[in-house]
Amino acid sequence: MPNILWVDDEIHMLKGHLLFLEGKGYSFETCNNGSDALEEFEKQPFDAVFLDENMPGLTGLEVLERMKTLRPEVPVVMITKSEEESIMEMAIGSKIADYLIKPVNPNQVLLSLKKILKGKELVTQQATRGYQQVFGKLTMDMQSLRSWEEWADFYKELLRWELELDQSTEEGLKSVLATQKNEANELFGRFISNNYESWFASSQRPMLSHEVVGNVVAPQIRRDQKVFFVVIDNLRLDQWMVIKPMITEDFNITSENIYSSILPSATQYARNALFAGMLPADIKEKMPQYWKEDHEEGSKNEFEGQLFVEQLKSMGLGHKQVKYHKVTNMRVANKFVSNIHQNKQADVVALVYNFVDTLSHARTDVEVIRELASDDNAYRRITATWFEGSPLRKALKWAAQNGFKVVLTTDHGTVNVNKATKVVGTRDLTTNLRFKNGNGMNYQGKHSYVVKKPETIGLPKGHIVEEYIFALNDHFYAYPNNFNHYVKYYRNTYQHGGVSLEELIIPYVVLDGK
Repeated sequence: MPNILWVDDEIHMLKGHLLFLEGKGYSFETCNNGSDALEEFEKQPFDAVFLDENMPGLTGLEVLERMKTLRPEVPVVMITKSEEESIMEMAIGSKIADYLIKPVNPNQVLLSLKKILKGKELVTQQATRGYQQVFGKLTMDMQSLRSWEEWADFYKELLRWELELDQSTEEGLKSVLATQKNEANELFGRFISNNYESWFASSQRPMLSHEVVGNVVAPQIRRDQKVFFVVIDNLRLDQWMVIKPMITEDFNITSENIYSSILPSATQYARNALFAGMLPADIKEKMPQYWKEDHEEGSKNEFEGQLFVEQLKSMGLGHKQVKYHKVTNMRVANKFVSNIHQNKQADVVALVYNFVDTLSHARTDVEVIRELASDDNAYRRITATWFEGSPLRKALKWAAQNGFKVVLTTDHGTVNVNKATKVVGTRDLTTNLRFKNGNGMNYQGKHSYVVKKPETIGLPKGHIVEEYIFALNDHFYAYPNNFNHYVKYYRNTYQHGGVSLEELIIPYVVLDGK
């Protein structure tokens, strides 16, 4: 039975409240002054405290401060007759669990207790009940999805339930949802295999990587609005959803939407297309000095700044002052924030931020990261923890304070891979685990989206005969030699480049500082 300490100099007038609450399964210790309350608080454990703000002797705020010093984990509810804003602010600043204004009725107190002591349990129950009610509908709906928009809306609904169940202790239901999501990815893979190529000959398709700047960034610049354009490498839609509450502390969201990464959903292709405003085949043809093939040495994305400037020039925005920055580690991030004032006069500041991509790769190579980000739920949590105190958040606040409109997006997502599928080819096959391109490849077709003519989807063709294969759902490619070693090393790691809901359906938002 939860044990509650109630402190009020008029406690004798609250006997009816106490009887009602005891009947609901709560036990109470009572005190009519702060000194006795602190003595009682030190003697025995309490699950919660109800504390009157206005008492003779020690005030409620003074008692609250001492209680928080003694046992900061115990939730305290402040009760007061005063509606003075300053008192409310002081109480809230002292991290009270709730704030009630007299006269309080017993049901108010009961609701406060339930919120404090049973909140997580009630959230779990409601999430469980809610998902059980929609499970059948979700299963039926996914069988009839025919368009990109329908798939995007369905995926957002799946993620909403994933985030709801993150708060739940019902591991069985989480497993059911994971299975449902896996089934959805199987069907989404078929949808992309049947429709992706036709997107390039039709206007009836989603916005793709090479169209983001033209459709989202450029219109802001044309309004003579200073723009802070942030590309967080490898940011999935669910990761955006968990950092969104922190973003909205400093920004109003004026637009929130999704687009599709091109294939391969890998940095070399998707992010170069994003900054160039062109598909990879066109970059190679029109600006070959800015394109590197898979087998070439060096960074495949070292010319993003130049591509971005060229794209703006092609839109008649070449007169704008543009600054481009790339953050690849914490040292570079801190240096960028320290010198961020140097960007104040720029019309457009483009920032590529690589933390999330680095996290996904570290999860493959570093055992401790593998344990910290053991599944999608943990991956989301670690992303939220990172963002909360990150230099990126400081940079965004600076942008808001200096009159920049913020456009925040990503280049592609990432998926947790679990099933290996064999591929055999020449030595010059790309090392990416989610797509391969080359000649004479042998592979299991049922696990791949196969493109025989790369030019039909805007990809460069390197040889007379060359094809691309993209892994579907949670498959990854492994060579027959040392197959078991590859499977053990890469299973349950995050990879990108292929076809999945997580890799292709990605967010973009436009933000105004508050």
